[in-house]
Amino acid sequence: MRKSWLLCVLMGTLAWGQAQPGMTSAPAPSAATKAPEPAAEVPESAVVLTIKGVCPAPAAAAKTGTSKAAATPAKKPADCKTEITRAQFEKIANGISPTVTPQLKRQLEQALPRFMAMSEAAKAKGLDKRPQFQEMLKIAKMQILTTELQRQVQEDADKVPETEIAQYYKKNPEAYEQYSLDRLYLPRYKQVETDEKDAAKEPEKLTDEQQKAKEAADKAKQEQGEQDMNKLADTLRARAVAGDDFAKLQKEAFEAAGTKVENPTVNLPTVRRTGLPPAHAAVFELKVGEVSQVISDNGGHYIYKVVSKEVLPLDDKVKTEIHAKLKSEHMKEMMDKYTNSFQAVPNEAYFGPAGPAGPGGPGGMRQGPPARMPHPQMAPPPTQPQAQPQPQSAAPAASPAQQPPAGQAPPSKPN
Repeated sequence: MRKSWLLCVLMGTLAWGQAQPGMTSAPAPSAATKAPEPAAEVPESAVVLTIKGVCPAPAAAAKTGTSKAAATPAKKPADCKTEITRAQFEKIANGISPTVTPQLKRQLEQALPRFMAMSEAAKAKGLDKRPQFQEMLKIAKMQILTTELQRQVQEDADKVPETEIAQYYKKNPEAYEQYSLDRLYLPRYKQVETDEKDAAKEPEKLTDEQQKAKEAADKAKQEQGEQDMNKLADTLRARAVAGDDFAKLQKEAFEAAGTKVENPTVNLPTVRRTGLPPAHAAVFELKVGEVSQVISDNGGHYIYKVVSKEVLPLDDKVKTEIHAKLKSEHMKEMMDKYTNSFQAVPNEAYFGPAGPAGPGGPGGMRQGPPARMPHPQMAPPPTQPQAQPQPQSAAPAASPAQQPPAGQAPPSKPN
């Protein structure tokens, strides 16, 4: 943990401010906004921020060297000033984030004077001597140390030797096989054709018996259509094995299902073993030129043909991919060592039962990872913008198994 008195003030306060829903980051520049000119090189000893009216205690200033010309407490606030050099400013910024971006510099430049002024005012009132402050400081230290440990774990996990990458590539050759596939898709159900004259008519009012009879007839028609598509899938698969063109077969499949697609797409972009649903993984065991069995799921019927197969070389792209995978595995392994190193046994008479969805384990024991600590309840500054309502998230996309290839119509849903 840094010993700078400025950093002690900033670390907790900035972390709290970033977590508040009303705090918004600076908007990204629009395309029409001209990018700012790069700042000129400034010597490390040059003063980059002068804060007038703030007089840190001489002991703190002398100990940390954060003030180049700190005034004595005897001076009036109007006569006080604190000057911070580039080296001192960047030391503070590096304590907040390992990457000091122009945006962070600007945010810190705007926030630092207020933090310094208000923290000095709080000290003058003796707020730093209150028991509540001391307890908050303990928690803040634990949070900072936890964050530093996680950062150190990330840095250690990132050190993946080249030999380990090469060894992983050698042991998992199937993970870097790339396939070119033709895919034939048949909807599970036939499209229900409606006569234009019937569609223009107003629906007739049916009795209960007539309605039941109609539903039974529709169900029987749907089941018959499903059986027809099942048989057609087997027939088209046999023709594909015999060498018939997949595009021709695909067009026939759509016509039989009542779907009109003039130029259906059958060739997929190159895929690897993770590029298809698990239920379709048997395709990757085929040899070049072989045709798969009919694979059926809720989305319909699928028939694949392996057009080509190659093994990706251990180039920079593959190395980067393996590095990311091994880094993730190393991080999990190292974090598990810490989060599984303790057990907590709460007194349920005090805390109450954890509940079925709570973190309680066998015998009421609770294991890591540690819970996120709530931030102290603090009033936002008067200039803080109000939180904006968040837009609703979009519905998740359908899985590959539930949607046909590009350029093909989706399967119709049963009534």
